[in-house]
Amino acid sequence: MQTTDTVLMIEPVAFGFNEQTAVNNYFQVQQEGNVQGEALKEFNAFVEKLRAKGINVITIKDTLDPKTPDSIFPNNWVSFHKDGKVVLYPMFAENRRLERRDDIINQIKEQFEVTEVIDYSGAEKDNLFLEGTGSMIFDHDNKIAYGSVSLRLDEDLFRKFCAEFGFRPVVFHSYQTAGEERLPIYHTNVMMCVADKFVVICLDCIDDELEREKVIETIKNSGKELIEISEEQMQNFAGNMLQVHNNVGEKFLVMSQSAYRSLKPEQVAAIEKYCEIIYSDLETIETNGGGSARCMLAEVFLPKR
Repeated sequence: MQTTDTVLMIEPVAFGFNEQTAVNNYFQVQQEGNVQGEALKEFNAFVEKLRAKGINVITIKDTLDPKTPDSIFPNNWVSFHKDGKVVLYPMFAENRRLERRDDIINQIKEQFEVTEVIDYSGAEKDNLFLEGTGSMIFDHDNKIAYGSVSLRLDEDLFRKFCAEFGFRPVVFHSYQTAGEERLPIYHTNVMMCVADKFVVICLDCIDDELEREKVIETIKNSGKELIEISEEQMQNFAGNMLQVHNNVGEKFLVMSQSAYRSLKPEQVAAIEKYCEIIYSDLETIETNGGGSARCMLAEVFLPKR
């Protein structure tokens, strides 16, 4: 199944601009003021909106020690699979490696069946990284994994993961305009979202024509409608979306307010043919953290106890 009704979210206690990730996350801008306080308000309002629609949200509070300013984005260090496997990932930023917490896995085990924990984090010693469902976008129905190569996605490690988990890898390179340069996009999930019946993607970010055509062909052959967004919309996190369902099977596409407001009416209509949209104001989190709604949601596909 492409969607889950359960997501893990980490409540921030010391959220802020992370200098270690800003070296290749060109969405990040450091703000003054009570960034943690504003981020917590946004987090709580977001959780409330999801729960109001019948989505099961597991919230676990971050810790002050060690300091992990990006802990609000758990989907990068862990993924939870329907066969009971939990996967831990190698992280580019040293302070993000501290987000991997055994106590979080243990709390998940209280509600769900975990058969195995697979740990790829040893690749960090070789400076090889694969940042979970930030770097990989899964089409679960067709067993396809899309991956944009960057410092946060090593191609060989991506292909190894796909071979071990039975996904067909689709490898490409994507770029964004930062100042006067075209620079690699740090995570695939800011420019692409795969849902059950459609794919939202910024094709303008894939500069290589052959790679772009391969991605288009793969999406069309998967039977899903291709909904294209512009690079300007991508810069407003319109690619950073996640489809979920609730306790009665109703489906929703989750995104930020800035993403929603950047969409054209015909794009909204194309999405709403398939599911309702949930959006929430995440401006502080997006600006300082360089991630948005999808980054905050770690899907839990594990079998329930």
